[in-house]
Amino acid sequence: MESKVRQFIQRHHLFTKGATIVIGVSGGPDSMALLHCLYAMKEDWDLRIIALTVDHQLRGEESLADLTYVKQICQQWQIEFIGTSVNVPAWKQENKQGTQMAARTLRYAVFQEQMEKLEADYLALGHHGDDQIETMVMRLIRAADSQSFKGIPVKRAFAGGTIVRPLLCVTKDEIWNYCQANHISPRLDPSNEETVYMRNYVRHHILPLLKEKNNSLHTTVQHLSETITDDQTYLLAEAKKMVASVVCFEPEKRQLSFEIRTFKTYAFALQRRAYHLILNYLYVDVPNDLSYVHEEQFFAFIHRQMGNAQIDFPEGLKVEKSYDQIRCYFHDDLNGSSSFHKFVVIPGKTILPDGSVMHAEFVDTLYEQTKYSLSFSADQVALPLHIRTRKNGDKMRVAGLNGRKKVKDIFIDAKVPRHKRATWPIVTDNDGEILWLVGLRKAAPARPRMNTSQIQLYFEKGNK
Repeated sequence: MESKVRQFIQRHHLFTKGATIVIGVSGGPDSMALLHCLYAMKEDWDLRIIALTVDHQLRGEESLADLTYVKQICQQWQIEFIGTSVNVPAWKQENKQGTQMAARTLRYAVFQEQMEKLEADYLALGHHGDDQIETMVMRLIRAADSQSFKGIPVKRAFAGGTIVRPLLCVTKDEIWNYCQANHISPRLDPSNEETVYMRNYVRHHILPLLKEKNNSLHTTVQHLSETITDDQTYLLAEAKKMVASVVCFEPEKRQLSFEIRTFKTYAFALQRRAYHLILNYLYVDVPNDLSYVHEEQFFAFIHRQMGNAQIDFPEGLKVEKSYDQIRCYFHDDLNGSSSFHKFVVIPGKTILPDGSVMHAEFVDTLYEQTKYSLSFSADQVALPLHIRTRKNGDKMRVAGLNGRKKVKDIFIDAKVPRHKRATWPIVTDNDGEILWLVGLRKAAPARPRMNTSQIQLYFEKGNK
C-alpha cells in the first residue's frame, strides 16, 4: 500500500519537501493508516507531522477514549499531537443541523483554526477509494446535472494551505491489511454500521455488489472523478468569461440583465454554467428549494418563442423576459417608488432621480436636433413644462396619425422592456399635453408655430 500511496502523492504533486502537514486523525483504521504511512515518509520528505484529533462528544467516554488512544500512539511514535473536544449535540440543537453536518462543521472549524495557527502547508485526510465510490454513487442518486456529479477532490485550497487525500488510490481492504501488517489496532465507531445514514447504506448494501463486477472499481471511479473535475474546471473558466462578456451587473441592487440573442450564441454547456454563476452572484446563499425545475423554466424563456413573461424564484427573485432581454432582480429592490414629477427649469437644468439632467434654455438659433433634443416655439405649449414618469391612460399626438396613440402602445412598438417603462422620462406642458417621450418619440405640435422665442431641450443620461 505504501508504494501505491507514494506514487499517488508524486503523480498529483500532493506534498513538497520540508512541508508542515496536519493530519486529521480519528483513531479509526483510515486515519491511523494515513498517520503511519506519512510517518514512514517523514525522513525522506523532511516533513513536520502534527496529528489533530477532534472529539465530537457524541459517544461519551468512548469518543474521549479515541482521543486518548491517538495521543498515546503519537507519544509512542514521537509525533506532535493536538487534541480538542467540540460539543456537537449542543450545536445541533442550536443550529437545527443533522448530526453529520454539525460534526463536520465543527470539525472543519478546528481544522481551519489549527492550520492558520500552525501556518501549516497541508491538511491530510484519510478518505480512501471506497469513500470515493460511495460519494459518486450518492451523487448519481441525487444529482440532476453534471456539475453536481463529482467526487471527493484529491486536493483543494483550505485555510491558507491545501487539503490533500493521499489514500484515494487504495481500498478499505488494503487499509485493513496495512494496519494488520504494521500492528496497528485502530478504534472502531459503531455508528458506521448504522444504515440509517445514506452513506452507510451505500457502503453495506450497494458497494459490495458493484465490486463483485469490478474489483478495481475504486481506480476506475477515481479516474472518472479526476476527468470530470478537469472538464468541469475548463468549462467553468469559459463560462466565467462568457458571463463577464454578456451579463450587465448592477452590484448595488443585486440586479443583472443580458441580451438573449447574445447569450444564445454560446454553447449550451456554457449557458447552463452561466446560469449557475448568475444565481451564485444574486444569492448570498443559494436556497435549498431552488431546483432543476427553475433551471428548466429559465431556459424555456431563453430558447422558446414567447412574449413578455416572468417567473418567480425562491426568496423573492424575479426573472423577467422582455423582448430580447432577460432581467433578474429581487422584488424588494423595486418596492421603493420609482416615479417622479418635476418642473422643468427654463433656463437651467433639472436633475432626475437617476442622475440624468434635462437642460432647457431660450434660444434664437436651434441646435442640430437628435433623439435627445427637442425644440419648439414657446407659443406652442402651455408653460411651465413638466417632466415625469408615465400615468395610466397616457396618450400623445403622433405625426401622420389622426388622433392620439397610447404611450403603452408606443413602448410596445419600440420594444421597450417593461421595467424601463415605469421610469421613462416624459415631457409635458402645463395642460398635460405630452410633448416628448425622451429619446424615443416626439409629439406632433398641437398648435401652429408663431414668431416667438424658441425653447431648446437637451437630455443628458445619468450614470446610475
